[in-house]
Amino acid sequence: MDSEVTPVHAEITLLVNGTEHRLRVDTRASLLDTLREDLGLTGSKKGCDHGQCGACTVLLDGRRANACLALAVAHDGAEVVTVEGLARDGRLSALQEAFIEQDGFQCGYCTPGQLCSATAVLDEAERGWPSAVTEDLRGDPVLDDDEIRERMSGNLCRCGAYTGIVKAVGEAARKTQAEEAKA
Repeated sequence: MDSEVTPVHAEITLLVNGTEHRLRVDTRASLLDTLREDLGLTGSKKGCDHGQCGACTVLLDGRRANACLALAVAHDGAEVVTVEGLARDGRLSALQEAFIEQDGFQCGYCTPGQLCSATAVLDEAERGWPSAVTEDLRGDPVLDDDEIRERMSGNLCRCGAYTGIVKAVGEAARKTQAEEAKA
């Protein structure tokens, strides 16, 4: 009895960090493995490979997602932003700068997922989406420390850099709000 499984492949297209990629992927391949192995984008990390740590977080059609749990074939035509796509024209995003200024990382393994998740946190708050700790569901959520901690709770840091991460997200939120007020 032959126990070897013959892989099934499918053609998909992904828009990754603004570049279209036509790929032939094993239908069992995760989005994380496709990004890392087929496209060479190794910023997103494989931590637990069970969707529990958040090290693999990417933005998938504008929403944060654990790339280790997403089958690549299920996202044909999707737009994906990885940590490599957060900087624009060679300049770090305000969030990336805040992570540096506030010492929002130690070993750096979880940082790509933290940055992608925090990018989504800022977007969600700007859109007025509440979290489990949002006090006033009728108003825009205020990104205080409790709100940031709740929204970032799906991303673990083995080093315990949470204080710096929370400060960095708060600083980036304030900078973004100040820039919008000027415009």
